[in-house]
Amino acid sequence: MCSVTKNKRKRGRRPKNRSPVTTVLSDTTSSPTLAADGVVFSVNNVELIDPTSPPSSTPHRRRGRPRKTPKIDSSKTLPVPVPPIANGCAAIASITAENAVARVVPSMDAVVKVFCVHTEPNFSLPWQRKRQYSSSSSGFVIKGRRVLTNAHSVEHYTQVKLKKRGSDTKYVATVLAIGTECDIAMLAVDDDEFWEGVSPLEFGDLPALQDAVTVVGYPIGGDTISVTSGVVSRIEILSYVHGSTELLGLQIDAAINSGNSGGPAFNDKGNCVGIAFQSLKHDDAENIGYVIPTPVIRHFIQDYEKNGAYTGFPILGVEWQKMENPDLRLLIGMKPDQKGVRIRRINPTAPEFKILKPSDVILSFDGVDIANDGTVPFRHGERIGFSYLVSQKYTGDSAAIKVLRNSENLKFNIKLGSHRRLIPAHNKGRPPSYYIVAGFVFTSVSVPYLRSEVSSLLQMLMHYGILGNCCN
Repeated sequence: MCSVTKNKRKRGRRPKNRSPVTTVLSDTTSSPTLAADGVVFSVNNVELIDPTSPPSSTPHRRRGRPRKTPKIDSSKTLPVPVPPIANGCAAIASITAENAVARVVPSMDAVVKVFCVHTEPNFSLPWQRKRQYSSSSSGFVIKGRRVLTNAHSVEHYTQVKLKKRGSDTKYVATVLAIGTECDIAMLAVDDDEFWEGVSPLEFGDLPALQDAVTVVGYPIGGDTISVTSGVVSRIEILSYVHGSTELLGLQIDAAINSGNSGGPAFNDKGNCVGIAFQSLKHDDAENIGYVIPTPVIRHFIQDYEKNGAYTGFPILGVEWQKMENPDLRLLIGMKPDQKGVRIRRINPTAPEFKILKPSDVILSFDGVDIANDGTVPFRHGERIGFSYLVSQKYTGDSAAIKVLRNSENLKFNIKLGSHRRLIPAHNKGRPPSYYIVAGFVFTSVSVPYLRSEVSSLLQMLMHYGILGNCCN
């Protein structure tokens, strides 16, 4: 409560002792401006007074003399609270980004620059190779005196060299494994000098949405190391362009340019949470980069350590459709409490071809129920495609699948296999096989072969002006 006391002034007489107007606060609040009992608010300062003491006598003001201002005891003066600045949120975000970068600095010595000489095969003349070309990318050191980078950074390699930060020496590296599907490659260096003063990076957990990430690498535009910061904007099953497969991936808003491939992405604790590997280039999109998350990286490393070589990610060789249409569910014979996805086609080279049938409804995979849109629970408040469950398995593992066939629930144990397609999406770095007989050259059909032949055909049509005339 506030009590205000005023001295009455009689007409025609000047008061001898004029008490100032005081505002006494008898209760204490949590506001920083109301600090204690007995606070007087003035224009320029806040003065403590004792409400029980008698009012101080102020001398009469005489003509020609200025009013004497009472001295203020600084020990009883409270500081005036300063309102928060308007750009406080931006300042806090800037401080957070600076702290994240500061924690990444000690780990930068583990980031290396990768130099590779490539010699691509000639699919039109399979006994020859194309002209060599060079490229540079990024990589980082992990435990076991090994280095990770992207698979497309060392594809069709002839020679691979690594250079540490602040060094002018290039060290010859050996390629231990190339995971084409997950776009990860593992390297090793025999020279002991390379490992002096280098500490391996530690892997962190899968980040959450809006977590800060820092991408470190050697992109184009300079020779020194580069650092870009951003946040995680999406976590879902992504299409890996190099491997022509779909695996778990992170979308970030940090810039990922040519040369950043293979570089680590750090969290605010300085742990590696992914590998930069591709970006989206579109007129309507800016600063959209993609990172290989730690579950995929650990799967690649454990696969190599378990089998002595990379065996690949297993797949469920089926094409399926959603069951969100209630009429379709009624036609299939699904109960109201049943959910799942319908099999449209089965890959004839997949192990599932002998067990599953078209129009079967997959209800669950390894005990996890599948929704009508093909998703499964992922984390709190998040769902993800059920192919994520398949990608967590290893080649040769078994999985329990529950299906609905002719209104009957069936359970099968399926042995998962790697990618086997009639027309392979890639040759896994191997040169094409060929056979020459009677002047004819026979070779295997693959997506790289078709891409090469179509490219050669387009170049020939453009050379002779046929394609230009057709377009005009």
